[in-house]
Amino acid sequence: MENKEYTLSVFSENKVGLLNRVVSIFTRRYVNIESLNTSESSMTDVYRYTIVVTTTEEMVKKLCAQLEKQIEVLKAFYYENDEIVYQEIALYKVPTAVFLEGNHVEKLIRAHNARILDIEKEYIVLEKTGHKSETEALLRELEQIGIYEFVRSGRISITRPMEQLNNYLKTLEAHQNVN
Repeated sequence: MENKEYTLSVFSENKVGLLNRVVSIFTRRYVNIESLNTSESSMTDVYRYTIVVTTTEEMVKKLCAQLEKQIEVLKAFYYENDEIVYQEIALYKVPTAVFLEGNHVEKLIRAHNARILDIEKEYIVLEKTGHKSETEALLRELEQIGIYEFVRSGRISITRPMEQLNNYLKTLEAHQNVN
């Protein structure tokens, strides 16, 4: 089996120590987590981990099964990139002085569909939303003219196939309403 990039969506309760246990499942199997994001989900008291890994489908199935064995984990799904809509956000801190050297930086920002978030005397903070390759492309160009700081979030995603997740969430919601 060949290695592919997979995005896991793990739905859980928000309990202390769960993140450590989730990460250890990947560590024990020598699977590197390339991106990890946690947030609230659309359901009250249900949280979502979005985890990106490169591995085989067989391994990602095992990972999901192991994740679901955790008491606080409600359900784990995995998706290939064509089954999800996904983005990352990147912030760049660049010297204000580079903006004073002509309109090159302005054209660069427009070409990459980035935007200015903050203007200070010493620096300007830019924001770029997109896939990892897009945020890295802007980073490479900014490195050529000067950059103080760079940070990128983990992947966030929404699934394209609605049936699997919607059916599960309806079942979960009905169960919560009974209790």
